[in-house]
Amino acid sequence: MNRIVVSLTAIAAALVIASCSRGPEFSVEGTIGGAQDSTLYLFHRSMSGTVLLDSTKADGSGHFSISAAAPDSPDLYVLAVGQQGREYVNFSIDSTETVTINGQLPALAQNYSVSGSASSEKIRQLALMHSQLQQRVYNLEDNTALPPMTMLDSLQKMLRAYKDTLLRNYIVGEPQSAYAYFALSQKLGHRYAQLTNDIFMLGDSIDGIAYRAVATCWKQFYPESERAQQLWNMVERHINTTRKVAAKQQLLFDEGRVSVANLIDLSLPDRRNNMRTLTELKGQVVLLDFHLFASPESGARILKLRQLYDRYHDRGLEIYQVAVDGDEFQWKQATANLPWICVLDPTASSCMQYNVEAVPEFFLIDRDNSLQMRSSQVEDLNKAIESLL
Repeated sequence: MNRIVVSLTAIAAALVIASCSRGPEFSVEGTIGGAQDSTLYLFHRSMSGTVLLDSTKADGSGHFSISAAAPDSPDLYVLAVGQQGREYVNFSIDSTETVTINGQLPALAQNYSVSGSASSEKIRQLALMHSQLQQRVYNLEDNTALPPMTMLDSLQKMLRAYKDTLLRNYIVGEPQSAYAYFALSQKLGHRYAQLTNDIFMLGDSIDGIAYRAVATCWKQFYPESERAQQLWNMVERHINTTRKVAAKQQLLFDEGRVSVANLIDLSLPDRRNNMRTLTELKGQVVLLDFHLFASPESGARILKLRQLYDRYHDRGLEIYQVAVDGDEFQWKQATANLPWICVLDPTASSCMQYNVEAVPEFFLIDRDNSLQMRSSQVEDLNKAIESLL
């Protein structure tokens, strides 16, 4: 769990600033069992980090009350018990409301209730779900009895189910809400460094819908909000990048070029830094696969490719897999036990040559080294491979 560390200098500075700039305020109050005579800290989860706003001391029964300047648009806050910040809860504020938080130490994040803010109640649910998911992920990753590919496949299914729940119940209904933003920004810890910490990924087709929905609504409802501007800029950059790549691809690759040249050859380094080409594989049926190992979907896809390879390799199938990952070390770790040809293209220039707008993507090349079809033309991959063998 993340910790919130408080410095006495920061507390003093925050108190001076607060005393000089009182305007419309929101309040947080309640009772926390086990926090008698403890200091409680109120933080703003700003775009640049966690900022201390104020502090107060709970009385002998654990009751407290604290306030701060009201935000101009919905925003996220943290109430922490004690200087070490091990016990804390997340909540949101829309304007000048009073939020009541009642809880019990230890494990406050799992043992509290909130009233006065429907959005904060949703955030409580999301934080609890996230905590449970994190523990399930760690348990799965620590299960040494599971083969790595099985573990990754199970992890991917677990994450997809979790994201689908958040999409249905917390994001799509009210994308302009603080809890929708909170859901979208959740991260996950992993035992494996090569796995991404982001739960929702802008480049994923389904996740991208969630990003665009929240960004569009926040821009419409709260155009001056830093969160709205950050989300919108992220989505806009992604859209512009995708369009630029598509435009370059259109210049570099079209059906006419393929029919004349039969194949656009690639020459990329493998794990041992040997240059591997497509033309060297003439005489074999080749599955040209474009892949991102840092993607949460990677494990499940690798498992499916392994099944195809085991089934058809002895009959003449080879896989030439182009990774577009930026971290060479992590890529080498991820591909160490894969039996097919794995090459690295961190600039994704090969994607432009083959008109690949998003990964994963694949193409089938016949024994004569001629490009035959891409994924959109394949209804049944097994049958397509069989027809070329």
